[in-house]
This record gives sequence, structure tokens and C-alpha cells, in this order.
Amino acid sequence: MQYDEVVATAFQPSPQGLEPTPTLHASPARRLRDALEPIAMHSVWSRGVNERLAGLGHNFRTGYVCSRAALMGAPDPGVVGATFAVFEPNMIGGIYEAGRSICDRDTLLAARTESVDTSLGAVLSHVDPSAIATVTAALRKAVEDAPGVGRPLFSGLQNQPWPTSAVAQLWRACEQFREHRGDSHVAVCVAAGLDAVEMNVLTELWLGMPFGEYSASRGWDEVTLAAAAARLADYGWVADNTITAAGTAYRDDLEHRTDVLQQSIIDSLGAELDDIVVHLADWSQRCVEAKAFPPNAFKRAAG
Repeated sequence: MQYDEVVATAFQPSPQGLEPTPTLHASPARRLRDALEPIAMHSVWSRGVNERLAGLGHNFRTGYVCSRAALMGAPDPGVVGATFAVFEPNMIGGIYEAGRSICDRDTLLAARTESVDTSLGAVLSHVDPSAIATVTAALRKAVEDAPGVGRPLFSGLQNQPWPTSAVAQLWRACEQFREHRGDSHVAVCVAAGLDAVEMNVLTELWLGMPFGEYSASRGWDEVTLAAAAARLADYGWVADNTITAAGTAYRDDLEHRTDVLQQSIIDSLGAELDDIVVHLADWSQRCVEAKAFPPNAFKRAAG
């Protein structure tokens, strides 16, 4: 899939008057996650980054999958599918197999970092450099001190050298937080007994998205999604493809447990958290306005 095809389908505005319910009264960890998402994902959604990777031979999907998987070295497809967790494993493994031989790992990761530096630097060109430096320093310390146990994507990213520019360091710190939260959330869901499809369906309904709208984008077919919804209905968490009060309470608890696994980062940021969130939210909005991240609030909240 080419970048322009992705833009045509993914860059749609939010439904008028609607906002993801969990973001309205979010915890500190969730507020930070939502504030930095467009910055952390600049390497995925920016046109400049995609054009740079296309120059190496990648399309949107292979660029995304192989760049993220390369953080772990040169894993087998099964490892990639297990680590990415919420994607249909045969689909994600096939994309990885198609892209892993396009260029070597070091070339891919270097192109990714260099193009983010250029692209995000242009988006934030009018931002006070001292503000970027202050926010980056606080985030960097928090993620460098965060535990990596049981968090493969975060740990792989932790082992990468830090970029040299201030803007690229901001991106790397945001990306590390995002992968730490993602790995933590997968661990919580697996410990709760949810499978990959159930994770997707429960989260999209909890956010207020229509059944299947987001899950299908991760490679799950209608039959598999319907079976997952039926299982969730048996648990009392879904009824008529809508989340129930019990389902909301259950998913709220999973979110809380994810927050607990990120508490060391929140503690590290301390009293600076509110100011950091304000800055990050502003800079992320600049990414959206620059068309370097989808404008849909539900896409942002789903990750």
C-alpha cells in the first residue's frame, strides 16, 4: 500500500461532535499518551519519512512494520507477530517477510531517524527551542530510568543510540514512552486472558468507535471479529456489538493496570507533567495541521 492510498482512507476528520469517551477524564499517564501520540508516530505518518523510505524500496506497510521490528534486531516473522500483538499475525508476518530484504537494518533505521529529524524539525520550526529542550530532558530521563522487563519493543528502542538533534530526541523520547505503554498494555491484556482479537474489539467499543471499524484495519476478517464479539458477549462485556456497563468497567480496569505499569515514568515527571502535556498537545496539534498525523481523534486515541 502506497502512502497516498493511506492518506485517502486514514486522514478523515472525527465524527462531528464526538470525542473518545476515555479521553475526557483521563489519568495522568493517559493524558501524556494522548498528548504525545502524533509526535511519537511521526515516523509512520509523515509524508517526508514515507518518501525517504520509499526511496529505499519500501511502501507504507513494509516501512512501518520493518522499521518497528528492526528495533528488536532481525527477528523471525512469528516473533514480530507476537510482539505487535494486536495485528493478525499472518498478515503482519507476510508484510515483514516482504520488506525485510529490501535494505539492511542499519540503513533503514538511519533513514528513519534522519527523515524524522528533517520532517518534524520543519513542523516545529517556530517552537521555542528552549521549551523543546526542557520537555525532552524531562521525558528522556523518565524513559531512560523506566523498566524494560517484559517490554520487547521498548527495550529494543532503549538500546538504540539517541539522535543528536533536539527535535529528533523529542521524537525518540515520545516514541519510547509510547512503546513502553504499548508493551505494558499488551502484558496486562494477556494476563487478563484476552486474545489479540478481543483486545481490539473491546478497545474500539470502549473508545466509542463502531464495531469492526478499527479492528478490521489490523487484518482481522468479519468472521473472526464476530466470534470475538460473541465471546465478549458471553462474558457480559458486549451486547449487540456495543460495550456494556460491565464491559466499560472491565476495560477501565485494564487501563488502570496499564497506568500502574507506567507509574515510574509519571513519578519521574512529577510536578512538570501538566506543563509537559500542554506543550506536547500543542506540538502534536501542529503535526495534525501539517498533515503529518490523521486528524481523527478516535484514531489518535486507539494508537
